[in-house]
Amino acid sequence: MEIVEAKTGKKILLLGNEAITRGALEAGVDFATTYPGTPSSEIADTFSAVAKYLKKEGKDVPFYFEYSTNEKVALEVAAAASFSGLRALTCMKHVGLNVASDAFMTYMYVGCKGGHVIVTADDPSCHSSQNEQDNRYYALFGSAPMLEPSTPQEAKDMTVKAFDLSEKLKLPFLLRTTTRVSHVRGPVKIKDSRKPKGKGFFEKDPMLVTIPEVARKRHPVLIKKMEDALKLSENSEFNIVIGKSDSEIGVVASGVSVLHALEALDILGLEADVLKLGFTNPLPKEMCKNFLRKHKTVVVVEELEPIIENQLKEIAFDAGINDVKIYGKTSGHFSRLYEYNPDIVVEQFAKIFNLKNPLPDTKENPLSLPSRPPVMCPGCPHRASYYAMKKVVPKDVVYPTDIGCYTLGKAPPLEVADVLLCMGSNAGIANGLSKATDQKIISFMGDSTFFHAALPAIVDAVHHNHDCVITVLDNRTTAMTGHQPHPGTSFDGMGNPAKALLVEDVVRGLGVEHVEVVDPKNLKETSEAFKRALEFKGPSVVVSKSPCILLELHDKKERGEPLDIYQIDQDACKRCNICISRFGCPAFYFAEDKSVHINEELCNGCGVCVQVCPFNAIKKVKEVTL
Repeated sequence: MEIVEAKTGKKILLLGNEAITRGALEAGVDFATTYPGTPSSEIADTFSAVAKYLKKEGKDVPFYFEYSTNEKVALEVAAAASFSGLRALTCMKHVGLNVASDAFMTYMYVGCKGGHVIVTADDPSCHSSQNEQDNRYYALFGSAPMLEPSTPQEAKDMTVKAFDLSEKLKLPFLLRTTTRVSHVRGPVKIKDSRKPKGKGFFEKDPMLVTIPEVARKRHPVLIKKMEDALKLSENSEFNIVIGKSDSEIGVVASGVSVLHALEALDILGLEADVLKLGFTNPLPKEMCKNFLRKHKTVVVVEELEPIIENQLKEIAFDAGINDVKIYGKTSGHFSRLYEYNPDIVVEQFAKIFNLKNPLPDTKENPLSLPSRPPVMCPGCPHRASYYAMKKVVPKDVVYPTDIGCYTLGKAPPLEVADVLLCMGSNAGIANGLSKATDQKIISFMGDSTFFHAALPAIVDAVHHNHDCVITVLDNRTTAMTGHQPHPGTSFDGMGNPAKALLVEDVVRGLGVEHVEVVDPKNLKETSEAFKRALEFKGPSVVVSKSPCILLELHDKKERGEPLDIYQIDQDACKRCNICISRFGCPAFYFAEDKSVHINEELCNGCGVCVQVCPFNAIKKVKEVTL
């Protein structure tokens, strides 16, 4: 495994996320924790793969790693390691820091002992997220020092440095990435790894118990630490000026925007100095002040919120620098929406400096591409659950949904997603709707989501006797983010055997009286279970239990079992089109003569469609070896 075995000095190609894992290994990380979420997932998945590889090779795994129940737990577990003097890393997507924020805010007060790096992976343009919040605000809000890499090499180097700085300041460090930095692949130079400590020791300290008296004493300490962090930022190797021209033009950028800005300057042939900021909180004020003084025009390029821009304007005002014009979001040139690319930056630079944009105008001549919305896989058990449920429910049912593959049920023809806020919100919203309306409520969540954030809402449903059906689509994995384990699986992130909690046992333990477990591939059984759940007065839970089809295919291949192949008997087919217009499996397609067929390359052999066809026109025709 190259990320582990590569020799010192060698350059290897790594994703930005993989480079962060390599940086942690080089820094001698002892603990790594996460709740998986794109665009951060590969950081933890690489830790998991490394642990399994080393075990397979008969070598000791030098770190502890876990996929925690949620991000708050992940942060707390890693904080405990840090309190014991060990180096720890916690990674999550941007919205995960919302979940962890209760612990995070107070953690900054008490500080850490062993270095602790908290990776927050932001998602401009909402590629795989319910919002595109800018987590640089968490650095300001929590008084947390923060680094922002632009490349995989920087991602690795900053991770190593963040551990050192964390121990120097005795503060956790935020490492903020964005989707493009997380998922770009680039050359990374390998260095020697520090040996982890392995085991720490927790020394009791009354200042770790944040009663109000302690918190009042810790807050001034945090302020002082951030003053020390400012000195480090002023002299950081990650804050540099690129270019030594005598141009009056300056550009300030951070993260991936640095690369976009440099490319835009090259395309336009503009001479400018670029202040590349990598240690962005606290911002190096003296460095910024000097940069502003040397340039008549400064353009700030940063994705999402005008955080650096506003700080630069404050610095200029306080220093009495009145002869510099600062362009950015507040000047109306750059948007607070979505991620940037070189085309966007070139366009705005051209407007600011009154230049001709040499790039083609894609707005006048847009590329015409066919729409390809994401869909649930052929054979996905969630489709069967939705189809069976819709056969027996009234039309005015409301469907609160959640974060996962099953959210794709929002699209036609299933259309079983009416409201979504965040992980676990399906059950809480179901509770409220059951009281606020007279409509029937059926909510949906996955098994990983269930353990992550839904238990308190189910307790609320039981205590207040909310009349709603809460559905757990239990496919035995955290499917959408890469099939990571969770508390319902029989193994952990390091490949060790683990206690698997059954969803149905947990909800019964919470006091739910009406609980049914069904196999969604049996449509009749599943429909009847939903009908009984709707008729029950009070909270009921339907656990729709069937493995993710991709896991099932993998297991079949491991066992040497064949895959069933189905086709449509064209003589028996009445062209009712239910298989397409209501069931919606993407393996079905219309031929030119409007007859319906099954694409054998897409079909995963689940056989549910046999039950869907009212004319028995779908038949198993053969078996193939996987």
